[in-house]
Amino acid sequence: MTGPAGEGHPVFGTTEDEAVGHVVASGARLVRTAARLSDTALRAPSALPGWTRGHVLAHVAHSVDAYVWLLGLAHTGRAPGPRTGAAALASAVERDALLSADAIAARLRQNLDRFTARARAMPAPAWERLVPALTGWRHPARYVLLRCLRELETHHLDLDTGHGTEQWPAAYVTWALDDTLATLRTQGFRLASVEAVDLGRRWSMAAQGASVAGAGHQVLGWLTGRTPAGALTADRPARLLPHPTAWPQPPLPGWGHAGDEV
Repeated sequence: MTGPAGEGHPVFGTTEDEAVGHVVASGARLVRTAARLSDTALRAPSALPGWTRGHVLAHVAHSVDAYVWLLGLAHTGRAPGPRTGAAALASAVERDALLSADAIAARLRQNLDRFTARARAMPAPAWERLVPALTGWRHPARYVLLRCLRELETHHLDLDTGHGTEQWPAAYVTWALDDTLATLRTQGFRLASVEAVDLGRRWSMAAQGASVAGAGHQVLGWLTGRTPAGALTADRPARLLPHPTAWPQPPLPGWGHAGDEV
């Protein structure tokens, strides 16, 4: 693991195979939750404004499919067919949000199985190839593993079925804090320091600003806009803390843009 924010983007300081194992475990938990939902529960509001639980699960399923496409690109250096654009993805989510609970759980399971198979077939050099996110940033293919894990864990919370931040695995929380705080640091986010007391980790941030501490999952929940700052310990009132910016943050500058050669 890295220490101060800004020192890089490790895959948990582990091998890609071990990172794939984290994705498999997280995906299995989400699929189990999805499979327990009735059609009525699927139509109920999620924790995301304007989205039902069906929207959340449809979004995750299509995001995993997009990650399969990125791994295919990394594997061969060639696009594995046309890439679905943002507008088409949004339309597909609206359509698939109306599927039955059984159908949407099955689709999520199938896409996760495809992702796992593709990831486990990747030759070692392919993990270094830069691939483009729809938002324009390029990043090494190994970062797709972390993006997929973040998708699964964050949106499991967003389903609002009782899966709280305290159920986020410590390995995921540590990576996501490293990643998020590294980018916020480059943006001048006004926090002097952040401490995850349960993880034994402390990140130095800006020269000036608030210092906050709490369990790692609570800090990450606040930084991702999912939970309030009230659960944290800070050296100033919660109302004076900086407001977390849109999340997830893009990768650190330096990896390039999609217009560059892949």
